[in-house]
Amino acid sequence: MSKTNPLIQQAVNTIRFMSVDGVQKANSGHPGLPMGTAALAYTVWMRHLRFNPRNPSWPGRDRFILSGGHGSMLLYSLLHLTGYDLSLEDLQQFRQWGSRTPGHPEYGVTPGVEATTGPLGQGFGNGVGMAIAQAHLAAVYNRPGHPVVDHYIYGIVTDGDLMEGVASEAASLAGHLGLGRLIYLYDDNRISIDGSTDLAFTEDRGARFAAYGWQVLYVADGNNVEAIDAAIVQAKADPRPSLIVCRTHIGYGLPTRQDTSKAHGEPPGEEELRGAKEKLGWPLEPSFYVPDDVRTHFRKALSRGKKAEAEWQARLEAYGGEYPEMAAELERRLSGTLPQGWEEDLPAFPADTKGMATRAASGKVINALAGRLPELVGGSADLAPSNNTWIQGLPAFQKDTPAGRNFHFGVREHGMGAVVNGMALHGGLIPYGGTFLVFSDYMRGAMRVAALSHYPSIYVFTHDSIGLGEDGPTHQPVEHLAALRAIPNLVTIRPADANEVTEAWKAAIARRDGPTALLFSRQPVPTLDRAIFAPATRLHRGAYVLAEIGNSPAELILMASGSEVSLIVQAGLTLAAEGISLRLVSFPSWELFAEQPAAYQQEVLPPQIKKRLAVEAGISQGWERWVGDEGAVIGVDRFGASAPYQTLFQQYGLTAENIMQRAMALVRGWEAI
Repeated sequence: MSKTNPLIQQAVNTIRFMSVDGVQKANSGHPGLPMGTAALAYTVWMRHLRFNPRNPSWPGRDRFILSGGHGSMLLYSLLHLTGYDLSLEDLQQFRQWGSRTPGHPEYGVTPGVEATTGPLGQGFGNGVGMAIAQAHLAAVYNRPGHPVVDHYIYGIVTDGDLMEGVASEAASLAGHLGLGRLIYLYDDNRISIDGSTDLAFTEDRGARFAAYGWQVLYVADGNNVEAIDAAIVQAKADPRPSLIVCRTHIGYGLPTRQDTSKAHGEPPGEEELRGAKEKLGWPLEPSFYVPDDVRTHFRKALSRGKKAEAEWQARLEAYGGEYPEMAAELERRLSGTLPQGWEEDLPAFPADTKGMATRAASGKVINALAGRLPELVGGSADLAPSNNTWIQGLPAFQKDTPAGRNFHFGVREHGMGAVVNGMALHGGLIPYGGTFLVFSDYMRGAMRVAALSHYPSIYVFTHDSIGLGEDGPTHQPVEHLAALRAIPNLVTIRPADANEVTEAWKAAIARRDGPTALLFSRQPVPTLDRAIFAPATRLHRGAYVLAEIGNSPAELILMASGSEVSLIVQAGLTLAAEGISLRLVSFPSWELFAEQPAAYQQEVLPPQIKKRLAVEAGISQGWERWVGDEGAVIGVDRFGASAPYQTLFQQYGLTAENIMQRAMALVRGWEAI
């Protein structure tokens, strides 16, 4: 720590002890990281980070991510001290019911928190996505003399972050892309929960990041503000992303717990805390103490922030004077407002008994949307030709072409998920990432955080069932649709045909309060004749009556999602010929249907029609909610096999004939043949 400036030393200790006082009062939390990284955080926030506490969402701000979210009291202390709308009382309610200071930082709960962190590595990947968004917007909109997009992304990352595979995936991509506005300070305290990192983490981390293409800098003393400052200055001057390896001490100042795993995740106790305050010359009372001169020092961030935002606004106005159309578009995009007419000219597919794979229809819709939505960007985890995610006629985002809108994420599903989330968080982009549905397992952690935090990310999953065929059970999703449906606030949509695909994309684009998973088939499915069947626009309600078949009130409901809708249509026509009146229901999204008023739900699934049969090429788990006690499900409750998809559907009972027999058994009480 600086020996020549007592005020800085006091300011760093204020962060340190405000954080640990919060942990001790809650009798829960992680004191080690805040005590060990207080000087790192001080240097970033007071020497480099450009922010305005009175306007946390100012688009021109720098971003700061505490990837080691378990050290959340560090971030809360900084937010309070620098003047955000976070009171001392809020800090004193750390980890309590209904507080604005939860155990790990949550986006949307606490002003100034840029990303939900805690699951290690997620914040690291989010920052990479934010840096991609910064680079892309800068390439598209900046002009000589008008650097309207010029911010940095800073973060504090930990041993745990660097151990997680998601961070390795994201770091490799960041180095390849040359994201020079990304600067991470690595809390190199060499302690994890089990003990020394020597137990399991002994590679040369700096060499690893250098091999990824990062600039790697070293600070020998993580309490030396001047050395940290100099390293950040050097990092900002380099075109590569930077990792600043700072040798720190977990639980710095704790008399018996510093540099031990005991400092990581439990309150220090009154005696240990008192010893730390005595050791570092800090008043024992009161708790949450802030010296007057230190408060004045931190609150200078208010005037600095107001000035920085005003200067940026002036630059934006000058830019608008010279480039009015581009300025208007940039401001629209940063505000999250969709352009007028964005839904126009989207594909309307003619009826076709042969039809097309819904993944192919998705590719056509993406390209139509891309012409209306310049903010739409995305790609695949090395599967663009299979996922149909490429925007035709446009380049890829690469180091030398940052204005490109297509992304090669590489075979990095988890990293892709976290990066897409970061792009969505940044603003100005509507990002999507694609892979096979079976690999949604690899990115589930990122999807869960997006759902928890209401990120408007879009995930494209193709090859959505055993219908992908010969690749066999390793690549055939069976339980994955149910697993996605189990994530609260994730809307999962599995369209029945090409026209439902158009509506599914419209729903995903319009949804801004959470992520959307779009599931598409590899195999072709018929495009329904919408002159006969209900319009696909009804997809937005989650489920809808596709048709009523027969001459009397329906005694049976057949329902399905995705490629199986065409099967219930075939079966329904045969059943009607047998004298059974029935209702066909397309059920693309349980979540959207569950959001509908009870009256609409009962209109689609009348309680008096108790004979119901659901058909879906996935496990049957969960369908009991919709079929009721007297209903049945035709599903796939075992793993798939390697064979042509037509053979698989036959063997697994996904045929119009089997549906008809099962329906007869329900209605007439016959045993299925």
